[in-house]
Amino acid sequence: MKKIIALALALVLCLALATAYADASVYYLNFKPEQDAQWQELAKVYTEKTGVPVTVVTAASGDYETTLMSEIEKSECPTLFQVNGPVGLANWTDYCYDLADTELVKHLTNEAFALKEGDAVKGVAYVIETYGIIANTKLLEKAGYTVADITNFETLKKVAEDIQARKAELGLDGAFTSAGMDGSSDWRFKTHLANMPIYYEYQADGIGNTAAIKGTYLDNYKNIWDLYINNGTCEPALLASKTGNDAVAEFVGEKAVFYQNGTWAWNDVKALGAENLTMLPIYIGVEGEENQGLCTGTENYWCVNAIAEQEDIDATIAFLEWVITSEEGRKCMSQDMGFVVPFDTFTGEYASTNPLVAVDTALTAAGKAPVSWNFPTMPSEEWKNGVGSALTAYAAGTGDWAAVVSAFVDGWATEYALTH
Repeated sequence: MKKIIALALALVLCLALATAYADASVYYLNFKPEQDAQWQELAKVYTEKTGVPVTVVTAASGDYETTLMSEIEKSECPTLFQVNGPVGLANWTDYCYDLADTELVKHLTNEAFALKEGDAVKGVAYVIETYGIIANTKLLEKAGYTVADITNFETLKKVAEDIQARKAELGLDGAFTSAGMDGSSDWRFKTHLANMPIYYEYQADGIGNTAAIKGTYLDNYKNIWDLYINNGTCEPALLASKTGNDAVAEFVGEKAVFYQNGTWAWNDVKALGAENLTMLPIYIGVEGEENQGLCTGTENYWCVNAIAEQEDIDATIAFLEWVITSEEGRKCMSQDMGFVVPFDTFTGEYASTNPLVAVDTALTAAGKAPVSWNFPTMPSEEWKNGVGSALTAYAAGTGDWAAVVSAFVDGWATEYALTH
């Protein structure tokens, strides 16, 4: 009976939405290429139920900010977009509608997931994610190791270098997938990997942001970058042309044991089977890292375009509220996309079923301290690009590590001054 009542209420809601937003439309500029298919299907379902057109356009990986700048000034501009946190909000705050009185904010599991400017809520987090080093445990065991053998950088290096030395014997191309430095893949290293030295510097200095990064742990950043590029599936000089798809193909094709990525990559790697996959912390050689967990946080905040027509703003908010409360929306986000969603409507059968999420939960329960996402404090996209270029040149042998340090430290001070 309860299910019948729920279905009836859902039907009434859809009919009401169809009437209220008869001339409105929704345009979502999606940040995540790996979830494009699911968003397209969800948009189709919503339009069929309500008659409200929902268009989903997915920006190419690494090109979101450029695409948003291009699209936002068009007559048919995105009504829904995203920013990565306070730094991103600083660039787009005038375009962000105040969501304080919406059901979206009321359903957040923690007020920390509301991106605020004063009392105004300019964005809401829609997914909590985790990244680290995804490992094929079957291949690891074939090489004579288990996950328990890897507890810090020293042991990770020992295992990876041994696997690399025996790659032909093991039927592999390398210990690690290629650290592709094209636009579809470089964010894994100029942003996600770069989070590690920032995290440890912030921890040591007791801060959460800075106008001038010191680079205290950049030798450790070099440790892990050298390990990746010297024990990968290709020569370091080839990394500039390697893509995210290359890394996926190498990992799923079982040509590499380790692949730095996150919970969002589950759909890409699930063919290997949950029983053969786990995720390791990214160790970089810092004292006490044996007690470190995975990198967990968010840089994904929904923002509704404040300069859109009011009826489109209202329709967009209604669409999002449907996504986080309807059976279809909750199933899609939690099960099909594999997200951990920070709304109180995602419990029970709508909790995430992503096995990589379960790894993070288990490590945290075991007392391992999650690594916070500090990269939303990076001063600009230009800073990331500078670091990425320096990393690529270093790998290719056309640049040195001093240039990476300069891009990291000097580039930070320069870009912070320009953006603040």
